[in-house]
Amino acid sequence: MKGLARSFVWWPGIDKELERVVKGCHTCQVHRKLPALAPLHPWAQADRAWSRLHIDFAGPFLGQSFLIVVDAYSKWLEVDTMTSTTARVTIKKLQRLFATHGIPEIVVSDNGAAFTSAEFRQFMEGNGIKHIYSAPYHPSSNGLAERAVATFKGAMKRMNSEYGALESKIDRFLLRYRITPHATTGEPPALLLLGRMPRSRLDLLRPDLAAYTYKKQEQQRNDHDKRSRDRTFEVGQLVYVKNFGQGTPWVMATVKERTGPLSFRVMLPDGRMLRRHQDHIRSRQLEDDPLPNDTHTDPTASPPESNMTEELPSIEVASEPGGSISETNGDHGGQGETVGQEATSNMEPASTGVRRSARARKAPDRLDL
Repeated sequence: MKGLARSFVWWPGIDKELERVVKGCHTCQVHRKLPALAPLHPWAQADRAWSRLHIDFAGPFLGQSFLIVVDAYSKWLEVDTMTSTTARVTIKKLQRLFATHGIPEIVVSDNGAAFTSAEFRQFMEGNGIKHIYSAPYHPSSNGLAERAVATFKGAMKRMNSEYGALESKIDRFLLRYRITPHATTGEPPALLLLGRMPRSRLDLLRPDLAAYTYKKQEQQRNDHDKRSRDRTFEVGQLVYVKNFGQGTPWVMATVKERTGPLSFRVMLPDGRMLRRHQDHIRSRQLEDDPLPNDTHTDPTASPPESNMTEELPSIEVASEPGGSISETNGDHGGQGETVGQEATSNMEPASTGVRRSARARKAPDRLDL
């Protein structure tokens, strides 16, 4: 659009005017692509094993559904075959895990029906577990569980040609996974969770966990932030939010509150409240909004008055024999009033320190009586 316009006409600020037209066009905005990704906001590093769990469902896959549970500290992985993905069946699977490893402090999940049900909420509250939901339609917010699902599916596909039933393949995969150093921690999940290495034929190297983890997180964040853009939204701001239902890809909304570091609660024109991640929100500009750098000048307004009371720098004078006064920064004939007037018109900005005249001074002529 800019290139087409500049090929026919031009005026100062034409690019900004065209940008304002597009940003104020409702049809253009509701059909736009997603904005640049938000900067990476990693989960806080868990300080001990089995304190924060990330859970998700995998499937239908190989004719089954699976419950995936990952410990944020050790990366210990649990995979359970599910006969149903209801809240009641999910609770039974989690109860068995909690009986083995203890009750965690935090559980992170997506907004699946089983996890948002009243029965599951009562189970979490009854065990003193803080339940955190990821942003809707934003799987990377629960990235640890999503990564575990992808790892499990990839291993099952590679083991398709191996012998044994599906349950046997899952057991072999879990044994190999738990004794293998994890790419993030540099340690086997079994060692971090159980405090010991299960008996195996492998001799594992164990680098420093803290330094290795910090280095990997910094590298991961830097790689992500190269293509990201940080955007902030204020309460009451007009925005467009991504529509994951029927209709236009983007719909108008108003920001109501911040629900997390990168998630917000917004209200649609019909009063419905939605929760959206920063990646699914764009600012909305009205068609008659001024440009950010626009300046409106009244042609009839008079220019601002100059400050005529500005303090002038002081003038050094020297008393010469005979009572005459001469200005040390120029020869003005010894007239005090003339010196003051000419000094005011020719005065330079005052500098630091005492100013001395650099001219060659002539001795005064004296009348010998």
